Amino acid sequence: MRVVVAHNRYRQAQPSGENVIVDSEIDQLTAAGVEVIPFLRSSDDIPALPATGKALLPISPSYAPAAQRDLDRLLTEHRPDVLHLHNPYPLISPWAIRTAHRHRVPVVHTVHNYRQVCSAGLYFRDGRICTDCRGRAIGLPGVVHRCYRGSRAQSAVMAATLALHRPTWRSVDRFIALTSAVAGHLRDYGVPDERIVVKPNAIADPGPPAPLGDGFLFLGRLTPEKGIGLLLDAWQRHPDGSLGTLRIGGDGELRPLVASAAAGRTDIDFLGPLDRSAVRDALRASAVVLAVSTWHDVLPTVVIEALASGRPVLGTALGGIPYLVGADSAGAGIAGPAGAVPANATTAAGWVVPPEAAALAAALSFARDGAAALAGVARTRYETTFHPDVVMKQHLAVYDAVATKIS
Repeated sequence: MRVVVAHNRYRQAQPSGENVIVDSEIDQLTAAGVEVIPFLRSSDDIPALPATGKALLPISPSYAPAAQRDLDRLLTEHRPDVLHLHNPYPLISPWAIRTAHRHRVPVVHTVHNYRQVCSAGLYFRDGRICTDCRGRAIGLPGVVHRCYRGSRAQSAVMAATLALHRPTWRSVDRFIALTSAVAGHLRDYGVPDERIVVKPNAIADPGPPAPLGDGFLFLGRLTPEKGIGLLLDAWQRHPDGSLGTLRIGGDGELRPLVASAAAGRTDIDFLGPLDRSAVRDALRASAVVLAVSTWHDVLPTVVIEALASGRPVLGTALGGIPYLVGADSAGAGIAGPAGAVPANATTAAGWVVPPEAAALAAALSFARDGAAALAGVARTRYETTFHPDVVMKQHLAVYDAVATKIS
């Protein structure tokens, strides 16, 4: 099978799990015998564009002429079975879907965010969840609030692009929803169930888990939507040292808040940005991994890394986190404000709570005491749901299902 993988890479200054996932997926597809033809653009290349390219940048989200010419030549030359689209903005554009269909090539799209509806892609604004543009023909609130790159003009372009390409997106042959929550988002957008497949990302197997360490680990951007402020609020409600150590790895705009909290307590260890080796060390040292986003986080990879390492996860009941933990069925793994969970909680590889400081504070104690009982469950969930061998079979089945659709 021959597959074109199309992706507009995010800037290096804006660390992106999506870039990592696309690179990993290309490697996994190649290892599975798929002939992958990358069609990649990078936002880092924008400053070096020629004058004509820069002049056309305002319309690129709607129609990127250079990308369409290049894609047209590539499809003519290679005649692929499938085009797999990830992020199209700003240098590829959803118009790539129309270009592929003109060549009678079916399109698979992995949905990494909510940008079919939301200009920012996050459903998050001013420190809170925001769905003001959902259900609107044109997302004018996103323009008013400068949701795309902090610019009213660029937000207007993106809002117009989303309106223009609503029928384009709905023509995609198969959507890969990374979690059940993303599948719900697509159904709300008008995509029929038969064109949605729930298939998560995979990460490489790190090997047999080390014995549980002590305390908790937060890995992620230190930004409001990732919930670091919520976590610190909940942690401060416990006496110093009573929960073990809270390790925090990452960087971002709330770094001063984290540094101040670490300076004021003996049980907070601020690790700063971590490379892959340091991430593995931090996972081994900890017993529970935290995923406390305050937005509808699509698929925080740290949860899969935790499960692969045999570490249960305490997260917020938002976005894809319940699905990743295995707590998206009714009642499974839900920890209430008093720390109580239903009897079937052990079907999940951790616990989820409302994004509230009191609920999270209560659940911290419960997770500390229950980590050992769920370590094996965590590893089993990884092996049965997120291992590359499992996920790649699902992935190839998606390609097979659409490869002969357009004849």
